[in-house]
Order: sequence, then structure tokens, then C-alpha cells
Amino acid sequence: MSIHEVAKMAKVSIATVSRTINGVPTVTPQLSRRVWKVIEELGYYPNTQARALVSGRSRIFGLIVSEITNPFFPEIVQGFEDIAVQNNYEILTTSTVHDPGRMALSVRRMIERRVEGVAVVTFGMEEALFDDLKSRNVPLVFIDVGPPLPRISTIKIDYLHGLRQAVQHLAALRHEKIAFVSGPLTLKTALARQHAFMQAMDEIGLAVDPQHLVEGNHTMEGGIAAMQKLFAVAEIPTAVICSNDMTALGVMRESYAQGIHVPKELSVVGFDDIRLAQFVIPPLTTVKMSQAEIARLAFNALLTDVRRKNPSPTGSEYMLRTSLVLRDSTALAPKTARRKKPKAPESDAAGNK
Repeated sequence: MSIHEVAKMAKVSIATVSRTINGVPTVTPQLSRRVWKVIEELGYYPNTQARALVSGRSRIFGLIVSEITNPFFPEIVQGFEDIAVQNNYEILTTSTVHDPGRMALSVRRMIERRVEGVAVVTFGMEEALFDDLKSRNVPLVFIDVGPPLPRISTIKIDYLHGLRQAVQHLAALRHEKIAFVSGPLTLKTALARQHAFMQAMDEIGLAVDPQHLVEGNHTMEGGIAAMQKLFAVAEIPTAVICSNDMTALGVMRESYAQGIHVPKELSVVGFDDIRLAQFVIPPLTTVKMSQAEIARLAFNALLTDVRRKNPSPTGSEYMLRTSLVLRDSTALAPKTARRKKPKAPESDAAGNK
């Protein structure tokens, strides 16, 4: 089925069919209804690429995420797509897996598809790779790190609010030795979360032991490795706050392997509130950073910029507040903090110690 058959059956010109499909206002409502009725009867599907050439609009938004295997990101993709469908948009999604080369290829593919805007939900990739998109006046959305330029929106995350609630919750449970497992400290967002934790501790007069600050990598394996380091310090913390939920799951897994009961001997708090957090044993107390709200803010920011004739010279900024979700992975601090077991002295060949 082609546009020619539609025009013939509707008894109009091919140009009229094209203008109707592309929403050109010169087509009368009566004629438009007649053309759309024929399109539905014939089951004709307009060529979206041809429509983009005629209208100058692709009705495609790009969405770039860090790692699709991390449960945090599929929920953003799903939310973004749901809103896109409601607004008659398609999305072009790509996962960078923290590879700048792959990021560059993704940007090129989006330029070729004439995307109208791109949401960059990567928590750390350099925005310098987007010079091609900026030069083409394509609206962009970043998390935390967007530069103050026209058609660039930044979703600012209020890390402090949720982490302050987490620290105060643990302090109310009489925890004083609270550790923090960060993400890679090369990422601005990981540094922001660690600084928020330290500020929250300082506000209530709790000291942060440098040995209780461990750098992770936002994976379960990183959480396991971080907990092994914490189990090796002189005084093991009674509570651990993690920079994301995947790290927290690794912390809980290593605690189980070491025979440490969560939460009786160790309280654990995550960050993100991925769907899996409520189903692990025990269910994970975590700081919620709403994926649905990130998707909504990102899509609406792009749509606003697409429709805006005179963009702000310094871009736009949106705020997302975090909040604590209480579950069962936190409890009263044990009466005595667990300490590293001293090594037994080695025996010589004669059996002397």
C-alpha cells in the first residue's frame, strides 16, 4: 500500500495526502477526515523518514544511559518510552557501558536519524562528546553536569536531603560508626553523594573515620570488595550507607558470607530504590531517587525546548529531591562494635610461639 492508492481512493492529490499526514493547516478539517478515514480503511502506514523530510521533524528523541544491565536504568527507559508514546514520539535508546568510543558512535547514529533532542542519563560521561549535537541546535538534558548554555537542561539531584534522612535514621538507632561506600570518585555524581554523606554526618556531630570511606564502582562486585576492606579495618562499622543499591546488595552478600547478620550486627542502606530492593532478604532500606520522575523531567525538558522559540541563554534547571524509604535492613546498633580479630602468632619449626 502506498500514498498513491490513498490519494486515488480519497479522490485527492498526493500532495493533499502528504499535507494531511504532516498536519499542514492548509488542509480543511472535512478533507483531512476523509483522507484519514481512507488511511485507516487501507491500513496504510506513512513513511516516517519521508515525513521527517517534508515536515523537518523526526518526532524522535534520543536516550543515552550508562549500563542497561543495571536495574536502575531500564525503569528510566520504560518511563521515558511510556511518555513518548503518549506524545506521539519514538525513542532511540543506547547504552554506553562507560565507553567514550561507543558514546561517539551513538551520537553519530542519532544525528543521522535527525533526533529532535537527547536525554543523557549516564551519571558521568563527558558532555564534550556532544559538540556535534550542540552545533546542530539539538536540545540536550543532563543529570547534574549540564553546562549553562542555550537548549541545555540540567536535572539537579538533591542528594543531601535523602542522605541526611539516612544518617539521622541510623543515628536515631544509636549507630556512631557509619561507613560510606561511594561510586568511582572520577564521577562528579559519586563525589556529590560522598560530600552529601559527610555533610550530613557533620551536621549531627558524628565523626567520619577515613577508614570507613571506601571507593566502589556501583556494582555488586564492587560492594563485595568494599565490604571485604571494611571487615579488615581495626573497628568494623555498625552501619554502611552505599552510593547505589547494587553496591548495597554486594555489601549484604559479603556480610552473609562472613557470617555477619543484617541488620542485627550490621545495618545497610542503599541509594536509588530499584525495584529489586524491596524483594531481597531483608528488604533494603534505601534513599529513593525516582526513576519515573527522572524520565518525566527529562522528556518534558526536551519537549519544552523543542517547542520554545527563544531558548534561555543559560539553559534550564530542574530539581529532583531524594527521600529515605524504610525497610528491614536497618536496626538498633549492636551494644559493642565488632573489631577485627587479631592474627594468631605463628609457630616455629619446634612448635614454639
